[in-house]
Amino acid sequence: MTNWTDHLVILPILLPLFVGAAMLLIEERHQRVKAAANLGSIVIMGVVALLLMHAADTPAAGGAAPIAVYRLGNWPAPFGIVLVVDRLSALMLALTSVLAFASATFALARWHRGGAHFHSLFQFLLMGLNGAFLTGDLFNLFVFFELLLAASYGLVLHGSGQARVRAGLHYIAINLAASLLFLIGVSLIYAVTGTLNMADLALRIPQVPVQDRALLEAGAAILGVAFMVKAGMWPLCFWLPTTYSAAAAPVAAIFAIMSKVGVYILLRLSLLFFGASSGASALFGNDWLIAAGIATIIFGLVGALASQEMSRLAGYAVLVSSGTVVAVAAAAGRATVTAPALFYLVSSTLAIAAFFMLIELLERGRDPGADMLAVTREAYGEDMPDDPDAEEVGLVIPASMAILGWCFVGCAAVIAGLPPVSGFIAKFAMLTALLEGDSPAGLPPLHWALLALLMLSGLTMLIALTRAGIRTLWTPTERADPRVRLVEIVPIALLLLGCASLTVQPRSAMNYMQGAADELHSPAAYTRSVLAPAETRVKTGGGS
Repeated sequence: MTNWTDHLVILPILLPLFVGAAMLLIEERHQRVKAAANLGSIVIMGVVALLLMHAADTPAAGGAAPIAVYRLGNWPAPFGIVLVVDRLSALMLALTSVLAFASATFALARWHRGGAHFHSLFQFLLMGLNGAFLTGDLFNLFVFFELLLAASYGLVLHGSGQARVRAGLHYIAINLAASLLFLIGVSLIYAVTGTLNMADLALRIPQVPVQDRALLEAGAAILGVAFMVKAGMWPLCFWLPTTYSAAAAPVAAIFAIMSKVGVYILLRLSLLFFGASSGASALFGNDWLIAAGIATIIFGLVGALASQEMSRLAGYAVLVSSGTVVAVAAAAGRATVTAPALFYLVSSTLAIAAFFMLIELLERGRDPGADMLAVTREAYGEDMPDDPDAEEVGLVIPASMAILGWCFVGCAAVIAGLPPVSGFIAKFAMLTALLEGDSPAGLPPLHWALLALLMLSGLTMLIALTRAGIRTLWTPTERADPRVRLVEIVPIALLLLGCASLTVQPRSAMNYMQGAADELHSPAAYTRSVLAPAETRVKTGGGS
């Protein structure tokens, strides 16, 4: 039998599955039990993710970092189901766990009681996210996508309300259409290659006959469109700001990672299937990804300037983040450029998630959401308290507006990329890497447009965020200062502390990102590990 630590690979999938299913059997009135189980599961997943990150970044005897392959039922690839852990997938697992812990903690103030089965849906969402980051074949990628989407449908509607229901229905419709495109693209690729295992596809795509290559590329293009919908890329992103702004604050915070699932898959598959060694299809769709990323950045910046609500502003910030990562990573085709893009992905995701939760606190004095909570509690037959402020009983932080103001400054600095915070470090590294090794005259027009947008996006977001901050924090109003509990401010501080750690120790983080980027751009180790014969397997999912 293999070492028990090898089975850590599948734990981020099995743990939320069993915990979420078990919580369905617990009555809704036992919210504390459910909350404890939810947070306990997330903490364990976070520990497992850190262990996997450490293992993926620890060089083996040959000097290369190991890629863990878990084969369910001990079936060899490409015939069996495989889960794969490298630096990038382990990083995304850790980022998901951090956001999940912050969002679930924030929800304890009141949001988890706004509807049925919040904690179960939260666990099923995490199961789908973790599975999408770990899976090694396209069919199971579709399965995990559908799992996380099914859970997200319930979460986006959590709390009811007309605006939330309308946005949720639009969100469901667009994702069902994207799932249909996903199936069509996968079917075309399977018809041409006869496999859906990612590593096996990487070997078979260069060998596809000329007469079948058009069908292969058509399937890849349709699949790319489906992933662009999920990543929020223009012109398929109109649903995202409305949906994210209508969702409950902790739900919008965890949704900040969902658009990055699409970004992750676009980077993973484009470099694995259509890298420099992919024969006639090398760099297929690369220019389209750059153009889509640039258009997404422009759309996000214009939307941010036009936004009159901070929640919509945060939604457009998600688009700017996704567009930046995709465009920069696809622009140069070098690991030295992808590494700072991954650094920016982590930094911007943490800051945007914190911003979504912060917005709810800043606007609480004007719109405390008591009506929404009262309607949902009444719908589920819960007794309403005699005191209308009973929901606000708890530890209230003194000088709450001052604390929230500093948190707003921290979020704005990271999102806009002001020096010396992590957002600035990421953008400076991306600009430097894009210009490295090329004379200015040799840069194509799309690269020049991207360079200009990277500098312009910081100024534009700074203007939009400064205007929103002045209107919310500085302009005199009649509203009372919001009552903020410790359980609400701690998650925001935790995410900003993560951004601060990237600012203080950028070298170690960038070294890890560089290793992840090297593995993405040199997928030979990935394919060898997944397709290794039985006698050379490093990790298996059973057997002796």
